[in-house]
Amino acid sequence: MKDRKVFGIGMNKTGTTTLKVCLEQLGYTVCSPELELLRCVDRGELGPIFEFAENYDGFQDWPWPLVYKEMDRRYENSKFVLTRRKNSDVWFKSLKKHSIKKGPTEYRKIAYGYEMPARKKPHHVNVYEEHNEEVRAYFAGREEDFLEVCWEEGDGWEEICGFLGHDVPEVVFPHRKKSLSRAHLILKYMKRSVGNVMDRIL
Repeated sequence: MKDRKVFGIGMNKTGTTTLKVCLEQLGYTVCSPELELLRCVDRGELGPIFEFAENYDGFQDWPWPLVYKEMDRRYENSKFVLTRRKNSDVWFKSLKKHSIKKGPTEYRKIAYGYEMPARKKPHHVNVYEEHNEEVRAYFAGREEDFLEVCWEEGDGWEEICGFLGHDVPEVVFPHRKKSLSRAHLILKYMKRSVGNVMDRIL
């Protein structure tokens, strides 16, 4: 493992998966979201979270946005990355779309107070914006420890690698979900169209 830990402390649906892929590409051992740890946060039990953190040097998604202060105090040489969307409306739209796909979750119940965000936009946006502001205020004047990024605004390898002290890898930056999704839909449409033509011929 690395000699320091890197915590992604942006809320979910802010590009946390992209951050995970970046860190893995740079050699970090990165954990996935952990519901049981989020339950520990809800109960105020930090012991299991600290114990879990010993096994990784990269962190993103839940529960880390909710315990960044505790992680900062415990791991003095750690780095913290706040991922965000280009605006709150885009973030909420993504959160809502994901909730429709996944359905109600305990993750959202603990993190936001509701299992589903539908018809509760002001509340969720307020939670999101307050979190970002609190993070910025907490790390104010600590540029060596804190980085804020927005993949939609062009941040990528140069920002991450410069912050963490790594050489930029010779691979394409992994923020390609939107493009891949469109390409997939186009391919799917083409296959369907070809299939319809063949049905007519046969």
